[in-house]
Amino acid sequence: MQTSLPLSAPQLAAYRAFAQTLADRVRPLSRKWFRHPLAVDTKADASPVTQADREVETALRAAIAEQYPEHGILGEEFGVSHMEAELVWSLDPIDGTRAFISGNPLWGTLLALLHRGRPVLGLIDIPALDERWIGAAGQPASLNGHACRVSGCTELGEAILYATSPDIFAGAELAAFDALAQAARMRRYGGDCYSYGLLASGHVDLVVESGLQPYDYLALMPVIEGAGGVITDWSGQPLGLQSQGRVIAAATPQLHRQAMRLLGAAAT
Repeated sequence: MQTSLPLSAPQLAAYRAFAQTLADRVRPLSRKWFRHPLAVDTKADASPVTQADREVETALRAAIAEQYPEHGILGEEFGVSHMEAELVWSLDPIDGTRAFISGNPLWGTLLALLHRGRPVLGLIDIPALDERWIGAAGQPASLNGHACRVSGCTELGEAILYATSPDIFAGAELAAFDALAQAARMRRYGGDCYSYGLLASGHVDLVVESGLQPYDYLALMPVIEGAGGVITDWSGQPLGLQSQGRVIAAATPQLHRQAMRLLGAAAT
């Protein structure tokens, strides 16, 4: 367990303020395309991408390069630059592009600041709903400036479980997820990054997903941990740049352990 903060309090405060400035700057860019005619392209991995995704990431990269030219960047649409830097920004301009292009407001912009590969700051911004979660190392997570907290649910049979879609699981993963869902109180689909914000605010107890990329989950980690929750891969290992994209986020360690037991066979 980390015993000291990797950045000083003034440094972290400055980066936190900058992250909010970034999110404020790109909100109008994504909003102007939402629920308006928009061309949709298909990337090599068969996922959709739009002009909105590219425009938002371009603006984020330009702002970071201007303010912190020595920092690295990992972005969904335009790849990596200066990844050897001590501080690297992770960018997902529109997390939930399928929701975005179908008029569903539960999409967001994800920003994370990594210190030597570990996220020390995370931001989940939901432009269509004017909601923003922020988490930073050693600090409580907040929603729109007010501290938020996980539910405290400890029993799987009482838990509300979310996943973005059943389509993200296949084979042994799907069977394991179905067993988990059958044991939970309730399962719901949809939400993308919004589900993790709901978990941080105590409305959802468990989120389980597969096939995520680092820019999908790095920003979530400081928010979930700052709200008192647990977020790891399916084997209970810390998430990082080399993780396989299987994520468990839970309100409590007890709930996290129960989820891992049911997902364990598929995690190997």
